[in-house]
Amino acid sequence: MEFVTINQFESGNRVEGFYMIKAVQCKTTSNNNRFLDLTIGDKTGEINAKLWDCTDDDEKEYTQNIIVKIRGTVVEWQNQLQLKIERIRLAAAEDGVNIADFVPTAPYEPEFMYNQIQSYVSKISNPHIKSITSLILKENKQYLMTYPAAMKNHHSVRSGLLYHIMTMLMLGEKISEIYTFINTDLLYAGIILHDIAKIFEMEAGDLGIVSDYTTEGQLLGHIIQGIKLIDRTARKVGADEEVSMLLQHMILSHHYEPEFGSPKKPMIPEAELLHYIDMIDSRMYDMKKALEATHEGGFSEKLWSLENRRIYKANIYHQKDEKSLA
Repeated sequence: MEFVTINQFESGNRVEGFYMIKAVQCKTTSNNNRFLDLTIGDKTGEINAKLWDCTDDDEKEYTQNIIVKIRGTVVEWQNQLQLKIERIRLAAAEDGVNIADFVPTAPYEPEFMYNQIQSYVSKISNPHIKSITSLILKENKQYLMTYPAAMKNHHSVRSGLLYHIMTMLMLGEKISEIYTFINTDLLYAGIILHDIAKIFEMEAGDLGIVSDYTTEGQLLGHIIQGIKLIDRTARKVGADEEVSMLLQHMILSHHYEPEFGSPKKPMIPEAELLHYIDMIDSRMYDMKKALEATHEGGFSEKLWSLENRRIYKANIYHQKDEKSLA
């Protein structure tokens, strides 16, 4: 049986394929038989599915935001297609499932982006800055490979945090060619570390979907978590205290305003640049995403991240494909 995407489902067909569980509830029929009521999806759409006579093990195993292999029959219920599940199992590594078929992902492979970031670390000449940055990257690589940069806002896609860091580094490098007095060691390290603690602020699995904020994330937030991480790491590697303090200041001030989480405004030029590079990168991401969903000569939906502005897509240019870095 060939794998079938959801947009190919037709009533009466038996289908088989890999799908992501987007929502699931255990319910009970009128005669007290339990069943799982699921919403499953792939990149082509989503559909309601039922796993009748489910067991305790089924309820524990088939949870939200996992990929499963399903065989079943498409039926019609109240004028809507529905999938009656006959067989179901978790997707395995040997299945070779491409996660990009199920969730939005960054446009580059995580390993490539991680290596690009490491190439900027190699340009850092100060041994204390380099040691702190290298160790934090190394110890948190497994999370960085999948984590988004936010739950709902900019770069909220699988591996979005790596993508955000990588493009910020590219922008920072160009800016430092103009403002040559900038200490690029501080700038590169600040860019790499500014949002690093989001991996502790949010709960996200291998699919890069944030399910919730952690307790510490809600009580402290990634800025405070980030300066704590730098302080611990600096002590671990025996780094210079001023280096540690400067890096902490960059993270502490990068949101610029107290109401956005920064109790101090930037007091060194590298911190000032970090804030604006972060703003440029996040806003360009949101604008590009809005333009992709807008027809030429039209306005986008309101963007919360841009004070509810609507973005106009002019007729005088065509959106270009993102230039490949590989």
